Amino acid sequence: AMMEGIIAVTHIAGKPVQQIVKTRIPNATYCEPQIGSIGLTEKQARVLGYAVKTGKFPFVGNSKATILGSHNGFIKVVSDGAYGEVLGIHIIGPLATEILSEAAAVLNLEGTIDDMMNMIHAHPTVWEGMGDAFASVRGLQINV
Repeated sequence: AMMEGIIAVTHIAGKPVQQIVKTRIPNATYCEPQIGSIGLTEKQARVLGYAVKTGKFPFVGNSKATILGSHNGFIKVVSDGAYGEVLGIHIIGPLATEILSEAAAVLNLEGTIDDMMNMIHAHPTVWEGMGDAFASVRGLQINV
């Protein structure tokens, strides 16, 4: 809603604005475990005709989740099999609403699986599970 307000005021002021892309709005649900998602689901991507490849990383393989005592959940990545573009990311687990920020960035920048799986993630963090989730699309995750 905040971004919609900024766009409305910018438009009223006669300045150029970028339109909101509905599939690039991060969704955060504050429950236990937390839920965060952005982009297309696997089913939506298939309906739109993408050659879908997915990857999934369970928090049971994440060191920081072990430290927090919270192994419930996973990160699922939905990508275009032809070009590797990230189409959606869905997270259920510890700090999901926080690590959703990387998911929002990659979708807004139209990043690929290869871009993201080669990014260095700090250790130990719950966030580094994103690196394993991206690598899992290629079958290259190491922490499970």
